[in-house]
Amino acid sequence: MSPLARWCHRHRLAVVLLWVGLLLALGAGVGAAGSAFGNSPTSQDTDSAKATALLQQASDSAAGKSGRVVWQLDGGEVTEPATERVITGTLKGIADAPGVAAVTSPYTPVGKGQISKDGRTAYATVAFDQDVSDAQIDHVKELATEPETGSLHIALNGQAFTINPEPNAVADAMGIVLAFIVLLFVFRAVWVAALPIITAVIGVGTSAVTVMLLSHVITLSDTTLTLGSLIGLGVGIDYALFIVNRHRANLMAGMSVAESVAKSLNTSGRAVVFAGLTVVVALLGMLTLNVGIINGMAIGAAVTVVLTVLAAITLLPALLGMIGPRVLSRKERSETAGWTQPRSGRTGVWSRWAERVQTRPKTLGLVALAVLTALAFPTLSLRLGASDDGNLPTSSTNRQAYDMIADGFGPGFNGPLVLAVQAPTAADKAAEAKLVTALGKVDGVASANAAPMKDGQTVGVVSVVPTTSPQSEATSDLIHHLRDDVIPEAEQGASMKVYVGGVTASNDDFASVLMGKLPVFVLVIAALGFLLLTVAFRSLLIPAVGALLNILSIGVAFGAIVVVFQYGFGAGLLGLGAGGPIESFVPILVVGIMFGLSMDYQVFLVSRMREEWAHTGDSGRAVRVGQAETGKVIAVAATIMVCVFGSFVFGGMRVISEFGVSLAVAVAADALLIRMMVVPALMHLCGKANWWLPRRLDRALPNVSVEGPADQPAQQLHAVPERETADLAN
Repeated sequence: MSPLARWCHRHRLAVVLLWVGLLLALGAGVGAAGSAFGNSPTSQDTDSAKATALLQQASDSAAGKSGRVVWQLDGGEVTEPATERVITGTLKGIADAPGVAAVTSPYTPVGKGQISKDGRTAYATVAFDQDVSDAQIDHVKELATEPETGSLHIALNGQAFTINPEPNAVADAMGIVLAFIVLLFVFRAVWVAALPIITAVIGVGTSAVTVMLLSHVITLSDTTLTLGSLIGLGVGIDYALFIVNRHRANLMAGMSVAESVAKSLNTSGRAVVFAGLTVVVALLGMLTLNVGIINGMAIGAAVTVVLTVLAAITLLPALLGMIGPRVLSRKERSETAGWTQPRSGRTGVWSRWAERVQTRPKTLGLVALAVLTALAFPTLSLRLGASDDGNLPTSSTNRQAYDMIADGFGPGFNGPLVLAVQAPTAADKAAEAKLVTALGKVDGVASANAAPMKDGQTVGVVSVVPTTSPQSEATSDLIHHLRDDVIPEAEQGASMKVYVGGVTASNDDFASVLMGKLPVFVLVIAALGFLLLTVAFRSLLIPAVGALLNILSIGVAFGAIVVVFQYGFGAGLLGLGAGGPIESFVPILVVGIMFGLSMDYQVFLVSRMREEWAHTGDSGRAVRVGQAETGKVIAVAATIMVCVFGSFVFGGMRVISEFGVSLAVAVAADALLIRMMVVPALMHLCGKANWWLPRRLDRALPNVSVEGPADQPAQQLHAVPERETADLAN
């Protein structure tokens, strides 16, 4: 890494111009080509996927998006002449509007079921052309809501009228501003606060335009950019901070700027590269799940991490060369100028804390573990699913329409099950009719109706309305009851095949698929972490502890989203709507991201401990000094991540808010409780056993220097005496 650092330092202006030129060139490419984000198919080989395929084959409609216009009267009924005239006139205007393919009025024979039994609520379905524009849909929204009065409430929902919140630039900027304030408060130097943010912003900006161009090549979801920014800003600022912090220490020890840049990159820079690679490996490991929406997010986030690491090891050394000694405050520069010998040793709060942990490892370690266990406990009730309009704030028109429909027709009307029935023979069609009758008698079913089949049609459609909401566990139980009991009984003696589909069933299937893969994925990630740390630190105990604690920090992340988003505690105050199931793919991504972030802190902490162990062979001193010298920067880095992740909670996007809450809480707990209490406490209790590695395994593993040549002991100081090795083996 030293040659790269020296080259970037010597050619610092060229390096900065290269990064700026790259950003501008990619930006020009996006300006010309735009982006092509789209949600990739999430269905696996499930019952609902088969139902969807059958329905698509049988459909002869080329209609595009559709939506609902919902009316509700405070008093009276929608069938009263005055109200009917208003609604009919509105629907005529909508039907004549550009881009509208068809309107199903509640006042027609086809739409007679679109008026509630109490007469207070009615809805109309609006189908749009495939090439309808956003402006045309907005025009329909204006026409639909124009006649609203104090007693006649109008709301819209459905695919066409769903309002996807735009990323909140103010919330994103708030995280950057808070990070700058934290850095400025801690280090009292403007350039120390500015350089990590400049490096991270350029890295994230470059990755954003790269991901936009990449969306033309592979399918990336529309949340990929926001998720990439969330991860990129957090790790980018932290990576740059670790290098800047080492550079400052070197300058204060009497090194020249050029020498310090080379030394910093050859020590902390190596750790940054290793930490970044662990995050990338964890993210790309999610490709093994083979789930479209997760694949796209994982690739986009991995690209962001790679470019932020490249910015940290190339752009940052160039900027450090330009700034020179001004990376130190005036007071620090004046003090450094008066030193005649390099100074070493640290004093202050983190040194005192490291000494306290060394003195009372059992007590502090158990206290921290108890707190972490309590934070992770809600994970046991984690329920995956998909949020819908019922989770939106009550001020949203989509939520209002959802509540009106639930009030007038029942909560299950917001998410009916759609059964695809293969009925090629007359006997099968008779079996379908019997099935519909049987479905109407099932507990949990409000109604079941079959659409008339045309001559020659072999696929029938049956709509089943549950008595419970789409998100309810009872609805999920109903889906499984239909598949396991009701439908198999109806299929006996006939060639008819029935598949349960629809949005509600698809979401339930997707959640089941991912929930089944989640435990295996966590174990694979833990094993991967064990392997990487074994190679890095030539130890078995440290990786084993790290892998187990990584799982605990992931549990804390899950516990946070369960409490806020599933239980609903604080969700209303944050403007996140009502409680509900956690988005199915969020835990998988949190596992990958949190694994990488936990590894980062473990690498930065233990690599400094190992460096000290290599010099002294004193395990207690190594753990204490490593904790004391990295405690401040880890705490600051964690604070910055909490600020960045926390700012995304207020962005208005529920999925991104789930990431923000889970990662902010987990990072704070991981850095302050796990890395600053549990890890050093356990290492003090284990002593030299921390650094034990069987000789054969030591020779078989590749040599990877995380902190540069200095962390390779000239003598095998890390080896445990033979008698102690024998005791460990037994």
